Amino acid sequence: MELCYQRFVKETFDQNGRLATFDFDVDENYNFGYDVVDYLAEKCPDKTAMIYLNADKSVERRFTFGDMKKYSDMTANYFRSLGIKKGDSVMLILKRHYQFWFSIIALHKLGAVVVPATNQLQKKDLTYRFNKAYIKAVVVTADGDIADHCDEAIAECPQVRIKVIVNGKKEGWSSFDEELPKHDYEFVRPVGEDAPKRDEEMLMYFTSGTTGYPKLAVHAHTYSLGHIVTARHWHNVDPDGVHFTISETGWGKSVWGKLYGQWLCETAVMVYDFDKFDANEILPLFKKYNITTFCAPTTMYRFFIKEDLSKYDLSSLKYANVAGEAMNPEVFKQFYEATGLKIMEGFGQTETTLTIANLVSDEPKPGSMGKPNPQYDVVICNAEGDECSVGEVGEICIRVDKKVPYGLFMGYLEDDFTLDRRIEDGIYRTGDTAWVDEDGYFWFNGRSDDLIKSSGYRISPFEIESVIMELPYVLECAVTAIPDEVRGQLVKATIVLVKDKDGNDELKKEIQNYVKKVTAPYKYPRVVEFVENLPKTISGKIKRVDIRKKDNEKTDK
Repeated sequence: MELCYQRFVKETFDQNGRLATFDFDVDENYNFGYDVVDYLAEKCPDKTAMIYLNADKSVERRFTFGDMKKYSDMTANYFRSLGIKKGDSVMLILKRHYQFWFSIIALHKLGAVVVPATNQLQKKDLTYRFNKAYIKAVVVTADGDIADHCDEAIAECPQVRIKVIVNGKKEGWSSFDEELPKHDYEFVRPVGEDAPKRDEEMLMYFTSGTTGYPKLAVHAHTYSLGHIVTARHWHNVDPDGVHFTISETGWGKSVWGKLYGQWLCETAVMVYDFDKFDANEILPLFKKYNITTFCAPTTMYRFFIKEDLSKYDLSSLKYANVAGEAMNPEVFKQFYEATGLKIMEGFGQTETTLTIANLVSDEPKPGSMGKPNPQYDVVICNAEGDECSVGEVGEICIRVDKKVPYGLFMGYLEDDFTLDRRIEDGIYRTGDTAWVDEDGYFWFNGRSDDLIKSSGYRISPFEIESVIMELPYVLECAVTAIPDEVRGQLVKATIVLVKDKDGNDELKKEIQNYVKKVTAPYKYPRVVEFVENLPKTISGKIKRVDIRKKDNEKTDK
C-alpha cells in the first residue's frame, strides 16, 4: 500500500541500497494540514497518530489521525473567531502539551505563520521575539510563570492583541480548553487568495543564539516535505511502529521528530510531557509503549550510559539516532555495548532539514556525521568558495545555483521584514566546519568561531572533547580558547564530573596526560577547570561563547 509521503516524492537508490536521488512533485497549494493530516484522516481514521503522557504519568491519551483532523479543524475555527488570519504571526509556547499539535496544524490550515518558543523565556527574551517576529497572537501554557512574563513583555509590544492560555485560566486571557468545544468539527479549506500556497511563509524559528541575539529563520510550507528523508531514511520509522523524539516543542528538532516526516510516513509519535529529563523516568517507556525508533541529543545518551541499562527492557527498540550536537565516539561505543544498537548520527540546522547523515543503508563510522542527504548538494568549501580536498577542514556549504531544495529556509527575517537568504555565489554557508575522509564520510570540526589557534596550530574543540569524554568520570565537557601572550591562545577544558567524583590537581594532571597519550600532544588542555554545570542555551546547547567571555574578562582584570 502506498504511504502518504510517496504521493509527493520521486526517489532512486544506488547499488548499495542508499538513497541516491530525491525530488518532489507537489502543486502550488500544498499544505501539510490538508494534504497530510486530512488525507490520513480519510485514509486511515482509526490509526494512532500520537500517544500522549503527561508529566507525572497520570494522564495518557491516544489520538488517531481522525482525531487530529477533528481537533485541528475545531482549533482553526476557534483561532479564526479570535481574529487570527492568513499571514499573522502566532507564537506557540506549549511545552509538550498535545494542544501544540492541534494548534500548529490549525495555523497551517489558516495560513498563519507559526513561531514555536520555549517556556524558559523571560520578559527580555519575549520582548525581543515579539517585536522581531511581529507577533500578533500568543498561545501559552498555564504551567509556570510564562504567561506572566508574556504580559510584562506585551506591555511594550502593542501589536500582540490576542492571548490564549492552555491547561488553565488567567484574567485577560482566552481559555483554550473552555472555548474549543464551542467550535465546529469541520473547517472548510480556503480557496483563491485566502488559500495558503506552498512557497509562502509557514513557520519561523529563532536560532539558538550561541554567538549573539537569535536570528529568525523563515520556512515555507514545503519545509514539511523536507523531513521525509529525516523520518524515512534516517529515523527508519515503521508505519506500524512508534517513534520517540525527546525534543520540547519550542525547538526545531521537535517537528523533525514529532510531526512532519513521521506522519508523512504514517508513523505514530510518542509524546512524554516531562519537565526535567530523568533517564530513569524515560527508559521504562520503551517497553511500556513498544517504542521502535528513538532520537535524542548526545547529552541524553550520556545520561543513559551512566545508568545500568541492563535493568531496562529495550527489546522493542530497533533503531536509534542522535542530533543536535556532535556525538563523541565513546558514547556510541558504550550504547552499542549495552544495547547492540548503532547510534546513527545526523546533522542539520534550524535553517535546514537533515543535511548530512548516516542513512539506513550506511555503516556508521563512530563520530562521523555520515554522508550528504541527496536532497541537498553539500560540499566543504574554503573561505574563497573553492571545494576542499580530502582531509582539509572547511565550512559545510549547500550549493543552490542549480536548484533550491525543499527544506532550506527562505532566509532570516530582517527588521524591515525583508528576507536575507544569506546566499552568496550560489552557496549557503552553514557556519559549521568539517572535513571529508576518503570514503566520503563527513567529520564535524566545530563552529567556525569556536576554532582554537595555538602556536600556529588549528585545533578543533570537539576533537579534544571527544577524547576527554572517554574518561568514565566525565559527564560533560566544553573545550575553549583562552588568550595567551606567547601562544596566542591556550586550550582550556571546562569539565562537569559525575556526582561521585571530586575534582583536584591530581585529576587535572590525569586528564591532561590522557589527552597527550590519545591525541597529538599540542592539543592537550593546559588549563582544566571543574564546574558544577556548563552554560547552555535554552535549547540545551553548550554556550562556549559564555565560557570564553568569562575567561576574557578575567584576563582583562
